[in-house]
Order: sequence, then structure tokens, then C-alpha cells
Amino acid sequence: MAGALGGATLLILMLLFLASAVRILREYERGVVFQLGRFWKVKGPGLVLLIPGIQQMVRVDLRVVVMDVPSQDVISRDNVSVKVSAVLYFRVVDPARAILQVERFLEATSQLAQTTLRAVLGKHELDDMLSERESLNLDVQKILDAQTDAWGIKVTNVEIKHVDLNDTMIRAIARQAEAERERRAKVIHAEGELQASEMLAQAAEVLARQPQALQLRYLETLTVIAADKNSTIVFPLPLDIVAPLLQKAAAPAPAAGP
Repeated sequence: MAGALGGATLLILMLLFLASAVRILREYERGVVFQLGRFWKVKGPGLVLLIPGIQQMVRVDLRVVVMDVPSQDVISRDNVSVKVSAVLYFRVVDPARAILQVERFLEATSQLAQTTLRAVLGKHELDDMLSERESLNLDVQKILDAQTDAWGIKVTNVEIKHVDLNDTMIRAIARQAEAERERRAKVIHAEGELQASEMLAQAAEVLARQPQALQLRYLETLTVIAADKNSTIVFPLPLDIVAPLLQKAAAPAPAAGP
């Protein structure tokens, strides 16, 4: 009886030993193994055997992490207060450095992203935040990637999600856009007037060199007027048509013969 009880106890101890010694890591996981408190090696994926009490392992996920950057109060270079939120994409490329170089690398990356976002956007004006998001995303990504490289983390992308403005600033932007549209309309109208005046000046030069062309233009205008349904048409006669008739009428009659 005592022997059977001892055997069962030994079997239980062996099972507990194996349970504490065996680790299974998935394809996207790596294990940072410490031996007597000192870094030993990175192991995985698959089956990993540890010496209980001597070796310990920390799991590290190598998949891309999608992290929301909370809304940050940013004052732009032109002194406009806005709230900006973003999303951060990064992954661990060196598990050993991610565990050895920084405590809680996820929290550290999140805090660094918040401060970097405020610092980068604070150097730009509001118009740049609204229209140049791609370049701002790239600037933030490069700075974060350079700073997290020592932690074994690769920042692959940063996307600014929202730039929230207060109601006063929204109304000011709307007035600015309306004024810009009015300015463009006036410029287009002025350019049209300039082109029309230039064409009229060219037409006047042609008509001045060719009086017959002026007569033809006059007759064409009369044709257009006659096509209208008005019952009465009043139009002036040009002097170059009427003048010969007036001269002939005012000429003295020839003297009668003897």
C-alpha cells in the first residue's frame, strides 16, 4: 500500500515537472529564455524544453500590433487649438531587445507615439494638418521608427484619423472657403473681360482696314434683327452710305444752256 502511494506521488511529481518544463510556441511567437536570471537565447516556434527553477521564458508576439493613439490636444504653428487622434502599426522584430531594453514595450510605444504626434503636428499650420496628412504621417512614422529601433520594434505605418476643430474655427474655415470661391469667380470674370476686350480690339483693327467688312457686318446685323418677330424695326444708316446721297442732293444744279 505504501509502495503504491509512493509510486503515485512520484508519477504526479514527474507530470508536474514535465508540465513546467514543456512550452509550445505558435508560429508567430518567440520565447526569450533566461537562465539563472541571465539572458540565454531566443527560442521557438514549436516545442521548447526548459529546466524548471533554472530557466524562465517570456513570450513575445511578432504579429503587427494595431494601436489607437488617444486624441491629443495640439496647438498648431498658427496658434489654432485642435484635437488629433491617430492609429499606429508596429511589430517586434527583435524579441530580445523588446524585453531587455524597455519595460512594457507596448505601453512605452504608445506613450512615445502620443508625444511625437504632438511635437510633429505642433510645427505645422492648420492648413497642413487638413491637406498634407500623407506627409505628416510619414514624418511621424520616421521619427517613431528611429526612436523605437533600440527596442527592437519596427513602426510600419502611422495614420492620422481625425482632426477635430471647435465650432468657431469651423465657421471661420467656411467663411475663408467662401471668400476664396468669390475671389476665383472675380478673377475668372476679369480674365474673360480682358480676353473679350482684346478680341474686340483686334476686330476693330480689321474693320478699320477694310471698310467693306464693316458694311457686311452691318448688313448681317440687320438680317439678325429682321429675323425677330417685332413688327417695327428702327435702325440707323451709316454715314458712309448716306453721305454720297446727301452730297449729290446738295450739289448745285447745272446751269441751263443758251
